[in-house]
Amino acid sequence: MASRRFWVGGNWKMNPVRKQAIADLAKAWEGAVVDDVDVVIGAPSVFVDYTRQVLRKDFEVAMENTYKVENGAFTGEISPQMALEVGATWTILGHSERRQIFGESDELIGEKVVYALECGLKVVACVGEVLEEREANETMTVVERQLAAIANGVKDWTNVVVAYEPVWAIGTGKTASPAQAQEVCANIRAWLAVNVNEDVANATRIVYGGSVKIANCKDLASQADIDGFLVGGASLMDDFPTIMNANNM
Repeated sequence: MASRRFWVGGNWKMNPVRKQAIADLAKAWEGAVVDDVDVVIGAPSVFVDYTRQVLRKDFEVAMENTYKVENGAFTGEISPQMALEVGATWTILGHSERRQIFGESDELIGEKVVYALECGLKVVACVGEVLEEREANETMTVVERQLAAIANGVKDWTNVVVAYEPVWAIGTGKTASPAQAQEVCANIRAWLAVNVNEDVANATRIVYGGSVKIANCKDLASQADIDGFLVGGASLMDDFPTIMNANNM
């Protein structure tokens, strides 16, 4: 992992539905010893402010999506400026659910990444293939296309974490094996070295997401090019700090 600091994000998606559940999680995590790791919690937009209020201060909060302009006639959208105003310091962009369900294009995601960074948000930029693409041996063709749309506009990668999330492993209970996840993360790093530069490739944190849980996090964290996780369902559990500490198991 070189000198890259371990990074673990929780993506709550459209959960929970009550503020009390957030308060309960915050209380459960309050006393957990979490060493040498950056922790970021992605909360539903309506709960970002509250999450920032109750969450321990060494954890950061992410908006789960932001748009490419500051304001305007974009019903239902949230700008990076709004995210910052309510205490978010990160945004999650390009998640497969945004791509697959809401039809967001590579181009739009690239534009949103660039604008969020310009506004001062840090970005989790998600890439990954669907099952049909993996079975057709097109994983890196897809991932490289998605990366290119992001890299075309990003000038400074300091505040970017790349999340590799094979769509077939998200919420399905299926997980890419440590070897499969390592292979793609290593290929992403190699792509960055060729298409951006070696320094960015060596410094950028590349994390894995896709049914990460306590049972598999240690083996995944031991891989040379996996610098952490973006975690879905398990990030809504009281024992999530165990996954946060996967690099120290």
